[in-house]
Amino acid sequence: MQKVFKWGRRILGLFLLLCICLFWLAYCSPRPANMTDPAVLAGDGSTVDYCALPELDGSGLMAADIPKGNTPGCAYEHFPMPILADCTEPLVEGAQDIRGLWKAVEGKVGHVERVEQCGERTVITTSGIIHDLGPNSTGGVNSNDTEGSVSFIMGGKEYCMRTSASAVWRNGKLEFNAFGFGPVAVRRYRDGEDMIWEYIDGSITRMQRICKLPEGYKVPKPRGKRRKIF
Repeated sequence: MQKVFKWGRRILGLFLLLCICLFWLAYCSPRPANMTDPAVLAGDGSTVDYCALPELDGSGLMAADIPKGNTPGCAYEHFPMPILADCTEPLVEGAQDIRGLWKAVEGKVGHVERVEQCGERTVITTSGIIHDLGPNSTGGVNSNDTEGSVSFIMGGKEYCMRTSASAVWRNGKLEFNAFGFGPVAVRRYRDGEDMIWEYIDGSITRMQRICKLPEGYKVPKPRGKRRKIF
């Protein structure tokens, strides 16, 4: 019986150690330097006509020529300018064109997100968060940003959950794998003129294209609560 308790304590200790390591990785590991063009973050993305999409004819920059976009801090305060505005690299084989500004009409009704594409690069901007996935001039191909889950303040500094994912087109759907090798957390794909967003929680959201940010649109804060520890 003593051996059972001894092994039980060891297993519990290892589990607690694993939890501490995962917590550190999620909240406290060093964030990458923000290489986003300052003009992108300073500009006002609400002024853009998102139905006027650039021609992907290869006449301008390639995806790998443009610096990687990152969420500034835990969230941006206003809707930024597009990151891939000057990129004209044709989409990779098998990719659907899901570029544009989208608003949810079923599922997470009212959700608004911008999707940019060129080559095999995709940038999703929504709810204070910038997810930039694919080849770029300054960072890895996986996203390396915030998820917008519960954040906390400690010692006057805010910590928010980190997230990383890859994005690969498979069978006509853009699949986001957690950390690049984990399970599929998100799928996006076209269904006629609409775009479907499937989330790991089982929810399915249908979105329709809009040309401008809705009048009076305010950047929604990332979901979750902010807690002050000390």
